[in-house]
Amino acid sequence: MDNLKPLAERMRPQSLSEIAGQDDLLGKGKLLESMLGSGILPSLILWGPPGTGKTTLARILARSTSADFVYFSAVLSGVKEVRRIVEQAKKLRDSEQRGTIFFIDEIHRFNKSQQDAFLPHVENGLFTLIGATTENPSFQVIAPLLSRCRVLVLNSLSKRHLQTICQRALDNTKQGLGLSKLTFDTNSLELLAGFADGDARKGLNTLEIAAALVIHRSKTTTASPTIITPADIREAAQQTSLRYDKDGEEHYNLISALHKSLRDSDPDGSLYWLYRMLESGEDPLYICRRLIRFASEDVGLSDPQALIHTISCRDAYHTLGLPEGTLALAQAVSYLATAPKSNSMYKAESAVRKCIRSSGTLSVPLHLRNAPTQLMKSLNYGKDYKYAHDADGALVAQDHLPLEINTKQFYFPTTRGYEALVKNRLEKWQTILKQKKNNAHS
Repeated sequence: MDNLKPLAERMRPQSLSEIAGQDDLLGKGKLLESMLGSGILPSLILWGPPGTGKTTLARILARSTSADFVYFSAVLSGVKEVRRIVEQAKKLRDSEQRGTIFFIDEIHRFNKSQQDAFLPHVENGLFTLIGATTENPSFQVIAPLLSRCRVLVLNSLSKRHLQTICQRALDNTKQGLGLSKLTFDTNSLELLAGFADGDARKGLNTLEIAAALVIHRSKTTTASPTIITPADIREAAQQTSLRYDKDGEEHYNLISALHKSLRDSDPDGSLYWLYRMLESGEDPLYICRRLIRFASEDVGLSDPQALIHTISCRDAYHTLGLPEGTLALAQAVSYLATAPKSNSMYKAESAVRKCIRSSGTLSVPLHLRNAPTQLMKSLNYGKDYKYAHDADGALVAQDHLPLEINTKQFYFPTTRGYEALVKNRLEKWQTILKQKKNNAHS
């Protein structure tokens, strides 16, 4: 009956020594070896991408103790099943003095109230919780529960480790494909590891399909019945999707990488992260919005054309759609990466907002107020306002901030790009205005 199980399930490691990868956790003298040696297993959150061994590791840790192992899927089960498991754990504790290891797969699928349901049982030690999640537990696991668990981070498997796992499956005569006497053609194993994208389950599933293709072909043609070719791997993999979750941490990691590559003026890195997002299925209009924001936040007046380019990029994508419209995004990204950088507008915005929050609602100075009626004029609205176009150089010496505000400057232009001209212009105007004020007082 085992042959009816998927290859990935049949090849699941049964001991820590069989696990390929995760050397930071499983190496000699590392954390897990110490845990197993002590015989004490704390509640854990196993956090990592799909196919990195979270469920496998939980089962192996459970077998290292005398506790009962209960598998629970947050996708398929609910609070009602939690209550049943709690009752079962109480009976096991009272009748046999045995503990329970409660493994919750995809614990991030539980909402706050559902996680609250088993929190008290973790606190009183009724069971040891092991939760597995592909999402950042800082955001997906409630703080009281997270504080009672040790978080172990599992990383994507390297190509070397994936090659080891797939070769082992091909050679294994008991759980694997060894009885079929299949071998990899040149480059097939490396190609398979690349398609797996850090995910052992994906790699083994692809291998299983490729092996079935070869065996089927050998029954209908004179082709070698033992060679898995690169073409077999490609056909089995089809269009393997890149790992991505548009609502999860990877979404924010990639947009962060794009933003920081742009800020660091690296067009190559910027284009890489742009296309990583596009190839993973990100909404191009979301990227357009972020590029428009970047044009003001990190380029600003050092290149005023940046904002125009990014808005044009959005309009171009609206017109062209996929796939032609993505080239407009690439052009905008390259423009932003190679533009001079300034965050002066961003800093000015922060400074103004801070000032307003601290100073409250201050009155508009009388000379700046509108005076459309005689009553307003009699109350000195607009009195002594100086019309700039009537002055030399269109410059007038008058205040434009409430008198109660001590800070008189929020915007400090840099010396980069067009903003250097702005800086020079403002400094020149300040000199002229200062002279005008001195003349007015003399």
